[in-house]
Amino acid sequence: MSWLALNVVGVVLETLDRQPLPPAPAGSHIDVKLDAKLSRSYSVVGHAGSPARYEIAIAKDAQSRGGSRHIHEKLRVGDELQISEPRNLFALSDAQSPSVLVAGGIGITPVWAMVQALESQGRPWRLYYAARSQTHAAYLDDIAGLASRSSVGQLVTHFDDQHGGAPLDMAALVAAAPQEAHLYCCGPQAMLAAFERETAARPAAQVHLERFNAAQTENSGAFKLLLNRSGLELTVPHGRSILDILLENGINAQYGCMQGACGLCETPVLAGEPEHLDTLLSPEVKQANRTMLICCSRSKTPTLTLDA
Repeated sequence: MSWLALNVVGVVLETLDRQPLPPAPAGSHIDVKLDAKLSRSYSVVGHAGSPARYEIAIAKDAQSRGGSRHIHEKLRVGDELQISEPRNLFALSDAQSPSVLVAGGIGITPVWAMVQALESQGRPWRLYYAARSQTHAAYLDDIAGLASRSSVGQLVTHFDDQHGGAPLDMAALVAAAPQEAHLYCCGPQAMLAAFERETAARPAAQVHLERFNAAQTENSGAFKLLLNRSGLELTVPHGRSILDILLENGINAQYGCMQGACGLCETPVLAGEPEHLDTLLSPEVKQANRTMLICCSRSKTPTLTLDA
C-alpha cells in the first residue's frame, strides 16, 4: 500500500500461491470482498511483475458507505482478500482513430490504464485530467512523464483551484476532438452529465463512459414492492433502495458493492417495470426486464413484484 495523492491510496494485489493472475485489459475492474457483507468494484490500474499483480487506487470518500473507509482505516499490508476475475465494461475500441480521454479525480484509474495501452501500441491519444488540485491528482507525475516522452500523446490538466473553482470546459474539448475520434470519460456525476450532453451529437459507438456509482434518476417517488416467496407487501419510499427495505424487514438479501456494479444483489423480476440504474447489466438484459440490481435500481411502475 502507498499514498498516491491526498486521500488516495494505492493497493497492490497478488496471489497467495504466486500464480499469475488473469489478464486485465485496460478499462477492466475487479470486485474486492472486504468482509462478509462488504464488496466493492475497483478499476485495475495496471498489472505487472512476475507473477502478474493488480494495482487498484481508492480515494477516501466523505460519503463512504463502508468501502473506501474500510480500505483507508482497516486494510493493512499482508491482509488476505477475495477478488473476482476482471470484467471490462469500459474497453478501448480497436479503431486506429485518435482517442480523447477525460478523467475527473479518482476516475483516472481506468483512464491511466488506457493511456498506457494506447502509448504502447503507438496510437494517438489526448488526456484531459481534472482534479480539485494537483495534490488530489493520483499518478500525475507518472502521466506527465509519459506525455513528455510520447510522440503520439498529450496531457492537458485542469485543477479547479487554479480556475476559481470552475470545472473543465467540456464543450470546448469535445468540439476540438476530431470527428473520427473515440471519446472516453470517467469521473463524478457532474462531469459525466456534461460529457453525455456535449457528445450527444456524436456517433454512439464512439462515445464511452464509466460511472463510479449508479446513475441518478428523476423518478424517485415511492412504489409498492411485492415479494413472491416471502409474501410481503412493502413500500419503497423516496431516497431509499429496495435493498434497504428488504434488510430492514428481515429479508436475507445478498449484496456487495451497493453501487450497482458487482451484481451480487441481482434479483428476478416477476411483474412491473424496473428502472435500471446500475452500471453492470447489458442493454439487452435491461430491456428484457427479467432481472434487476436491487441496491440501486427502482421501479417505473407503481408496483414491482420480485422473486424474493
